[in-house]
Amino acid sequence: MADTKTQEGKSLSLPIQGMSCASCAARIEKKVGEVPGVSKVSVNFGAERAAVDYDPETATPDAIISTIQRIGFEVPSVQKTFPVEGMTCASCVGRVEKKLRGLDGVVDVSVNLASERATVSYMEARVGLPDFRKALADIGYSMPDVDLEAETATQEVEEARHQREYSTLQFKFASSLGLAVGIMTLGMTGWVENTSTLHWLLFVLATPVQFWGGWQFYKGTWAGLKHGYADMNTLIAVGTTVAYAYSVAVTALPELATSFGTELAVYYDTSAMIIALVLMGRMLEARAKGRTTEAIRKLMGMQAKTARVERGGEEQDLPIDQVGVDDIVSVRPGERIPVDGTITEGQTAIDESMISGESVPVEKREGDEVIGASINKTGFFKMKATRLGRDSVLAHIIRMVQEAQGSKAPVQRLVDQVAGIFVPVVIGIAMLAFGFWWLVGPSVAELPTDPGLFAMMIFISVMIIACPCALGLATPTAIMVGTGKGAEMGVLIKGGETLEQAQKLNTIVFDKTGTLTEGKPVVRNVWVAKDAGMNADTLLMYAASLEKGSEHPLGVAIVEHAKEKNVSLKSAEGFEALPGFGVKAKVDGHNVALGNLRMMQDAGLDVEAVREQAERFAGEGRTAMLVQVDGHIAGIIAAADRVRPESKSAIQSLKQRGLEIVMITGDNQKTAEAVGRELGIDRVLAEVLPADKARQVKGLQDEGRFVAMVGDGINDAPALAQANIGIAMGSGTDVAIETADITLMTHDLNAVVDAIELSRRTMTKIRQNLFWAFFYNVLGIPIAAGVLYPFNGVLLQPMFAAAAMSFSSVSVVGNSLLLKRFSSRRSA
Repeated sequence: MADTKTQEGKSLSLPIQGMSCASCAARIEKKVGEVPGVSKVSVNFGAERAAVDYDPETATPDAIISTIQRIGFEVPSVQKTFPVEGMTCASCVGRVEKKLRGLDGVVDVSVNLASERATVSYMEARVGLPDFRKALADIGYSMPDVDLEAETATQEVEEARHQREYSTLQFKFASSLGLAVGIMTLGMTGWVENTSTLHWLLFVLATPVQFWGGWQFYKGTWAGLKHGYADMNTLIAVGTTVAYAYSVAVTALPELATSFGTELAVYYDTSAMIIALVLMGRMLEARAKGRTTEAIRKLMGMQAKTARVERGGEEQDLPIDQVGVDDIVSVRPGERIPVDGTITEGQTAIDESMISGESVPVEKREGDEVIGASINKTGFFKMKATRLGRDSVLAHIIRMVQEAQGSKAPVQRLVDQVAGIFVPVVIGIAMLAFGFWWLVGPSVAELPTDPGLFAMMIFISVMIIACPCALGLATPTAIMVGTGKGAEMGVLIKGGETLEQAQKLNTIVFDKTGTLTEGKPVVRNVWVAKDAGMNADTLLMYAASLEKGSEHPLGVAIVEHAKEKNVSLKSAEGFEALPGFGVKAKVDGHNVALGNLRMMQDAGLDVEAVREQAERFAGEGRTAMLVQVDGHIAGIIAAADRVRPESKSAIQSLKQRGLEIVMITGDNQKTAEAVGRELGIDRVLAEVLPADKARQVKGLQDEGRFVAMVGDGINDAPALAQANIGIAMGSGTDVAIETADITLMTHDLNAVVDAIELSRRTMTKIRQNLFWAFFYNVLGIPIAAGVLYPFNGVLLQPMFAAAAMSFSSVSVVGNSLLLKRFSSRRSA
């Protein structure tokens, strides 16, 4: 993708091809990190991408890409096709091609006048669709907005590339395995009695496997040697070539082998089977890695292709890229909503599970926002388009998931450092083991064959089993599956660092209003004084008539409650608002006032008769509003912000996981404590101004706590930024993605439990993967080197070493894929 700005300068995201193990990622990080002006480099082996932060005054994308290419890796160009409007003749074609080809980063351009489309191959890191659009506009042509379509096309190209890679590996593996089995069968059955003839026949069968099946290992090794490094390709190529070359020497020069006292044994089966087994591992690995990006493909597949738009007084079905802001779009029951927008006519229920992870449809009416790619369930409605292409919620989610899947957990950096020196160390161990068994072996144990041949088998086994593929896949595959699963549930996790930090949490701070509660007060009590001379409906009529037209949340709550009770309202005259105290006016010929205790006291009214009841309501977490009619207090209307139905169960689930829960609010202490008691929250921070929330979070951190802050993502932005982990909750349209580390596309608090549990599960998978990756090597290398052979005759044959190495990579990826079984509490 194109450059994006960061606080330090710019950030560059690059696709990279040619990496074969974690040491490749470490090598790229090291070399790119040495480029002047580069401040940070993170290479994800599993995602095959690099993220580079750099100072544009010192470093350039071209210098970064050139550095990667110089050390033997590829930064592939992408090819996209898009429409060009305004072309009329062949000279237009030449003009468009020349202009686009002149852009830095463009590799090739082909323009078709008949279809009015341009196909451009380019370096995605250096140039992109906005640059093409601007260049075309400069010479009088235009390109419609196809950003999201283009992103989908890019993903489809990547998917096609992975499929081709998998198909090629599948064919190579099947062919190599068939030939390897044939070699082993001929060698074991004795069908060919003449030794020389048998050896030449085995040579004919083994050579295609060695140089066709194993060509990718030779290619990778040569690239490494040219640039002074060794990787897993080196281990495979050297190990199998030793066995193959020795066998060829025995086949071609049997007399020379006999003169050295060496057995006339060949090891074509060893080299062929090793290559077949490694190809099997690569094939299974490619298939499993393809499944780790399934979440992105699902998200991209949700985008509607067409929209029913009103143009010129009639409806037209248009491609999605031709919809404009403020266009009126019609959506029928059962259809996928094409773009983000606001309902202008009608009401319906919408399935937003693809955004929020909640399976229950959400009721929508005129004025409500709807999200593109969600599904209209029941009613017909019209909507005004508001966000298109890259600005849409779906596109934003896709970008965030892509960035998260390309991120790296801090633990991976240690792994990368190990992997960077791993291959040279392994080669050293293999050479030492070879020298030991060749020179000293006969004096240590009785060898089953010639010392040189025995030492050669040891050398091959060590080289083969030590490939660090599993180390490179351990962390990124788990992050890719975990963040992808989170996206399916409406839980957007920024990346590996957030996942690793989340497991350290011991305290969670919840903002009350709009998070634990619905943020919308409702009338809970209408209490009438004994001597008021009226009933509850009459008291409510006076209060609601007074507040009719009010925008204050408490006033709106009173009016809505009156409507629910079918209370008829009267007109109010001489309305006067007293900020901080209440309101007053004349209703139906009576002087009416609504306000707090202080307002009534200042008016000289006796409040002692109602004080006890007002304080009781306050102790229950309710706001008491006294109603005065003609100079007498007639009663109290108590309202409270309703606690979300799932809040209590979510709080209990978090406490069961060993987390301390803290509530923070601007409400008075009594109201806050009442809500805290209802939810089972012991620690309440009340009367905290929005600007002081971050300071309260800092105070908890100063106590040694590792804190997550959960808020609505708007007023709580400073506290979200201060917390170790910021968790923003929202409807999917007003979330503070930039501030928060985790964004929940829902207001259901159980999503907080999902986020923390998914983070813990993902880190557990990473630790398991790293354990098994190191376990295979730590245990396998000594056995392959023959450490146990003098004591109990245990020896790891090269073919079994290859099988173990392949299995280690497949098991790591397979273990990560188990995260797909994670289920949301909201669907339980």
